[in-house]
Amino acid sequence: MNDLAQLVNAHLADTVERVRGSLVQVRNGRGAGAGTIWHPDGLIVTNAHVVQGHAQLTAVLPDGRTLPAQVIAFDAARDLAALAVEADGLPTIEVGDSRALKPGQWVMAVGHPWGVLGAVTAGVVIGVGAGLGDLPSSREWIALALHLRPGHSGGPLVDAAGRLVGINTLITGPDVGYAIPSQTVIAFLKETLGAQHVAV
Repeated sequence: MNDLAQLVNAHLADTVERVRGSLVQVRNGRGAGAGTIWHPDGLIVTNAHVVQGHAQLTAVLPDGRTLPAQVIAFDAARDLAALAVEADGLPTIEVGDSRALKPGQWVMAVGHPWGVLGAVTAGVVIGVGAGLGDLPSSREWIALALHLRPGHSGGPLVDAAGRLVGINTLITGPDVGYAIPSQTVIAFLKETLGAQHVAV
């Protein structure tokens, strides 16, 4: 491996380690998905389908603590939910601008596929915006050429700098996945919780 490849490899490994610091596992009593710590005072973002219909939710924090989680905002149409846990001083993720994404850009999805904690998969952006594939054209998506698996749902999609640009949400094929743009997440949180709760 040449020097440049070693530098890139080390940079990506360090980036993933930072991202894992804000990754949680969301347990719903039947299975588990992922979530992202958005605010240090216990605000977690995940998918609506991870928590929908489940009364008993817990969040496993990066430090190993398992805490009860409460749904404080929910939007099935955008497949987003906000959870609250009784904790403070939690590590958060830097939020990037999904509007700046371009096809071919390198991204990484982090989550817990098949129960493997903190697993990472990488690929490129296929497209960004509304009207992608057979998905509803009333909302925007990030289409991805990477291997999402059950357990990635609710976890962060990050760019090469480790900034959150989306929330992993669904799979349409073995090599095609979709994420919810970070700008959609910001709008959801502002609409449901108010601007004061959105740390960006």
